[in-house]
Amino acid sequence: MTEAATLETPTTVKAYLRPIDAEGLAKFAEKGRNNPASRGTNKVHTVMQGQYRSLSYVGNHTPVVVDEPLHLFGEDTAPAPGEIVLSGLGGCIAVGITAVATWKGVKLSKLEVFMEGDIGNPAAWGAGGALEKKPLEMGFQAIRVKVVVEGDAPAEVLDEIVQHANHYSPVANTMRNPIPFEISRS
Repeated sequence: MTEAATLETPTTVKAYLRPIDAEGLAKFAEKGRNNPASRGTNKVHTVMQGQYRSLSYVGNHTPVVVDEPLHLFGEDTAPAPGEIVLSGLGGCIAVGITAVATWKGVKLSKLEVFMEGDIGNPAAWGAGGALEKKPLEMGFQAIRVKVVVEGDAPAEVLDEIVQHANHYSPVANTMRNPIPFEISRS
């Protein structure tokens, strides 16, 4: 046997992300086609602990901790509220990309979502800061999202998946579109 014959041919192994239930997704999509006006309700109960640290209870999960950084008088023990909002956006976009890829039969090997949001608080939460601020002048003024996605499809297909998921993202659309909002003291 020659030396060349004893060398093994290198093998490339591609690991894919854990898939979702494609059949279950198809049944869920069919329910939406059959009842396009259907809605669900998300419920969260937030309890303030002191300073700006709070615990938000969501179902039976470990509470989501929210705080403010030191320069905003918090303890910096957890993400700030705006960071939590961006994490919800990133999670929703990632779910959408996963669902659309599954629908199109594309296996993903990598999916990461990076977000930046420009936010200011010159009104000091309404506690005597900049006066005469209108709601459109407060909160996020710009959000930038970058998606890193790899899978067993060409770049054009992956781009299409990302754009399709963005178009149908419930959280992205909540942030893009004005919605009825009410708050009351009970």
